[in-house]
Amino acid sequence: MAAGDEAAASTVTVSLNNKDDKPRRRRPAASREENHHRYRPWAMLTSFHAGYFRISLALSGQALLWRMLTMASDDDDSSTAAATDTELRALPLVRSLPSAAFLLLWSLALLALLALAALYAARCLLRSHAVLAEFRHHVAMNYLFAPWISCLLLLQSAPFLRPDAPPYHLLWWAFSLPILALDVKIYGQWFTQGRRFLSMVANPASHITVIGNLVTARAAAKMGWHEGAVAIFAVGAAHYLVLFVTLYQRFLGSDSLPAMLRPVFFLFFAAPSMASLAWNAISSSFDTCCKMLFFLSLFLFASLVRMY
Repeated sequence: MAAGDEAAASTVTVSLNNKDDKPRRRRPAASREENHHRYRPWAMLTSFHAGYFRISLALSGQALLWRMLTMASDDDDSSTAAATDTELRALPLVRSLPSAAFLLLWSLALLALLALAALYAARCLLRSHAVLAEFRHHVAMNYLFAPWISCLLLLQSAPFLRPDAPPYHLLWWAFSLPILALDVKIYGQWFTQGRRFLSMVANPASHITVIGNLVTARAAAKMGWHEGAVAIFAVGAAHYLVLFVTLYQRFLGSDSLPAMLRPVFFLFFAAPSMASLAWNAISSSFDTCCKMLFFLSLFLFASLVRMY
């Protein structure tokens, strides 16, 4: 038998039970081994990335929202002298509903964050090269802020910790130092890599870096560290202005990004919204600056909805 006939006989077999007597090609051994490797328990870590922390980020933000509603209802309850009878009857209902939702959301956000952190820690151990590539990527780098922002949001909405407690201060330092280190890395590249570097690497996901600074500033203000909160807020506000102008000049419409990445445009109004909350904590009042930031975020949100 010729060599070509031997190769053909090794890859093609005829099924005797096939009614049509059509040949059926065997899968090569290399392909079977690759498929087996793909379905190993740790193979999913290759496709897992820091962008999945958006789940915990969204849940943590909702938990903080309901926490603020609960605290607002408590403040209203403490000033019942000027409240009407209708408001007094509505206070128990307003206070009970956000509390139940807050406890559920906070627990769910904590579980989601712990699960994602465990997966990412395993990825750091088993897929360190992929983590290093993610750290060097100009888009994926921004999502490394997401787990630390989630931790700070959960810290601010924790039902069992007060801002003046020593554990609160220790956790703030543990969650804020990685954000400050990533700030130095990203903002240092903006200043040292040339004047066109920012225009090339800036993208809507870069707003997450600004949001990280604003969340850190709000947590510092809650602890009473006024000067530190103002300093971190100033850094975030300055870079938000530069980033907003850069992105406004680059992206003239939703066609500038692929359809899969278009939802990140909604980060445009997330930064001024968080800035409004941070300045409210710094100034201890919802003053004119907070209102300006709030209406700016509302205008950007309406513009994005109109674009879609």
